Order: sequence, then C-alpha cells, then structure tokens
Amino acid sequence: MSNTRDGFQSRLGFVLASAGSAIGLGNIWGFPTQAANNGGGAFLFVYLVVTLLLALPALYAEIYLGNQTQKNPVSALTYACRDKMPKVGRYAGIIGLCGAIMMLSFYTIVAGWMLAHTLSPIFQFFGQTEAAQWLASSSTWRNIIFTPIFIILGAAIVHQGVHGGIEKWSSRLMPILLLMLFGLIGYILQQDGASEGLALYLIPDFSQITDPELIVSAMGQAFFSLSIGVGGMMVYGSYIEKGRDLGKLVTSIAALDTFIAFIAGLLIIPALFVAQHAGQEVFANNKLIGEGQLIFQILPTLFDSMGSIGLLIATAFFALLSIAALTSTISSTEVPVAFLIEEKKINRQKATLMVSAVVLVGSMTIVAFFDVLFGAVIRVLTTIMQPLMCLFYFIVVGWLWQRGNKLTDSSVLAQNKGLALLGNYLRFVCPVLLTIVFINVAF
Repeated sequence: MSNTRDGFQSRLGFVLASAGSAIGLGNIWGFPTQAANNGGGAFLFVYLVVTLLLALPALYAEIYLGNQTQKNPVSALTYACRDKMPKVGRYAGIIGLCGAIMMLSFYTIVAGWMLAHTLSPIFQFFGQTEAAQWLASSSTWRNIIFTPIFIILGAAIVHQGVHGGIEKWSSRLMPILLLMLFGLIGYILQQDGASEGLALYLIPDFSQITDPELIVSAMGQAFFSLSIGVGGMMVYGSYIEKGRDLGKLVTSIAALDTFIAFIAGLLIIPALFVAQHAGQEVFANNKLIGEGQLIFQILPTLFDSMGSIGLLIATAFFALLSIAALTSTISSTEVPVAFLIEEKKINRQKATLMVSAVVLVGSMTIVAFFDVLFGAVIRVLTTIMQPLMCLFYFIVVGWLWQRGNKLTDSSVLAQNKGLALLGNYLRFVCPVLLTIVFINVAF
C-alpha cells in the first residue's frame, strides 16, 4: 500500500465503518417494509437464506477485490480483468460508480425526510405547530431544502478522509444507533397490539417461500442492505492491509447487518400493529397502505397519541433513521471520491465537492419528476443493477482474474482446503444461483 494512501487504522474501525455502510435505511426502513408487504415471517426466512447463499459470498467477493488490488473500484476491476477483458472490467467499474451516484441521489432524499421528521416533534414541543406540521408533511419544497442539508452532512465527514472522517464518525455513530434501537424496541413491545406484529414477523407461512416475487424482493433487499454492487465495500476493503482474515471480517459485517435488519423488524412491524390497534388503517389487501411512505404517515400519528413522551420517542426514532442513513451515505460517496483522487489526481476536498454537486443534481432531478423517477430508480438499482454487478464480481474472482488471485491459484488452494471450497463456491455455485433467480423473474 502506498504510504500516502489513507486507510483504516484498526480492525474495529473497519468493521464499524463497513457495518455502518451496510446498516442504513435499507435495514431500518426498507427491510421491515418489505417484510410486512411480503408475508412477514416468510420474507424473513427467504431473506436469511438468500443472505447466506448469495449476499454473504457477494460481500466477500467485493471486499476481496478491493483488498487484494488496493485500488478504487474502477481501477480494481480493470486490474483484475487485465489479462482477458480490461475494458469490460473498467466499464463495469464505471457502471458501479454510476450505481453509487444513483443510490445517493434517491437515498439523500429519503434521508432528508428523516431529518425533517426528527425536527418536527421538537418544534411541536416548543409550540411551533405550523412549522412542525410543515416538517412532517411531504412537499417538494421540503425535499429541496433538506436533501442538500443531508448531502452537506455526508460531505463534511468524507472530506476529512478515511481515518479522520469515516472511521472516527462511524465508531461514534454506530454505538449510538444500537442503543437507540434497543431502547425503542423495549418501549414498543410493551404496547397493545405489538404481539400481533411479532406473530406476523416471526411465524413464517412456508407456502409463500417459493413465490418468485418474494425471492427477488428478498435478494434485492439483501444486496441493498449490505450495500453490495455499488463499490462501497470494495473501496473500504482497499483501505485495509492485505493479509487480514477477510473471512472473519466479512462474517462480522454480514452478521451485524443481518442482526440489525432483524431487530429493526422487531421495532417497525410491531409498531405498525400498535398503530392499527389504536384505530389507524395500516393494511389493505394484505399490503401496507403507502408502502415505504407509511412510517411517515402512521408512526408520527402513533407517537402523537402518546402525549409528551411520544414527542421524545418520535425524535429518537427519526434521529435513529438519520444516523443510519448518514453512515450508509458516506460509503457510497467515497466510491466516486476515491476514483477522482486516485485516477484524476484531484485532492479530497475538491473531489468531495464535485461528487456532492453531481449527487445534488441527480437528487433534484428525481425531486422534480418524483412520481416517475423515485420508485423506478430504486427498482432498477436494487433488483437489476446491484444483482448484476454481484454476478460480475463472481465471474471476475472465479474466472477472469488469474495473476495474483488466491482464489484461482492452484498452489495456494492445494494448501488451503477452506479457501479452495470458497473459491469453487464463488466460481460455480453463486453465478448459477443468481442466474436461476433472474430466469424465474423473466419467465
């Protein structure tokens, strides 16, 4: 590694930063919503299976590519494919970079909603009812104001560097996130109606687990939750020294991410049933009303019904979501920033400013054409782009990358049976499983 290249200074810092990248709105906002819309326990079961069989290996492949090449995602894929298809590797890296920009463009909008809802109960507490209602109501102007604020927050951390910014702030924010999450779960589970939500969430209907739509939703959610396929984990992997036990690191990240997704379901789904028990309409035809927007419509009303304590809980809940969004945003921002620093020789401050400006243009475009673009961008990214990028990672580490690749080096594999088993799984099994899923979707 170059002496001038920034990096993580500790194993814990890397795990917390990577887990922070993975643990975001995908876990705390997206996963419970998908679970509630797709059979509860059945979705949870399929999600865990898909994570184990596909998402965990994809996470390993992405981090492995970054760690072994010590390069940003575009350069890493170009290097790994240099003997057979260097241009394809480079184009794939650029597609992943564009995916990171796409993710940031819609993610910062949603994160802005979280910030607004965090402030709303505070204004309510001080008697500023009109301002509180505006903050809690969806509007174009609210998006225009709060999306840039969140972009600036992410940029303020990224421009400080890997150790001084990303590692330091991830190490601070992640413990706060966990404490807040457990505290909110403890409160919600004591409320009337929570047990019905637990039953839906924890008792699977196995007749639903072969539904192709459910499987694809679970796969997309697993890749999105772990931030795989847009290069964030690859660039983080490049910031740790070679020779680390990647298997343990990757397992730690995936286990923490999956655990947070699981306990987020313990918070959100019972909370929806608490709201339903209180007389609010939550489901229609076994689907959430408003789907992803529901937590902004139902839960604030639930919190309002709790009186003064509800204002405190609402602030804590949406602050939790804001922190989760921030830890994920900084990893996606680092992908294009690292590319500009290493390939275009632009300093970090200027690179961060340039990326933030591009993200702002992208997010404002989505705001301007919200009804058409918002859902479409999310679907393209999570159900098409991210899985296809993961498929490409499997092909690269299993077939295209020869020189310097321990997973295809026969002399290394002969001495390490565990690595040989992993290499064969990534090479043969994972591409086939992903392809089967796509065929089921297409036909």
